[in-house]
Amino acid sequence: MSILSSLGRIATEFNAARARYQTERAIRSLPIELQKDIGWPEAADTKSGIRNGVGSWAGAK
Repeated sequence: MSILSSLGRIATEFNAARARYQTERAIRSLPIELQKDIGWPEAADTKSGIRNGVGSWAGAK
């Protein structure tokens, strides 16, 4: 595996993680009622304040 292919793979993973983060951020900015309507999984669990995996792009698939 060459250095360029490794960098390309890392850049691709980073861009995908960034897109996931931006999508989650946009959904979280919606009112809770709308989050529940679209079936956002953590809409009912907002009191815990736990965020699973957001921002940790390394190894997240």
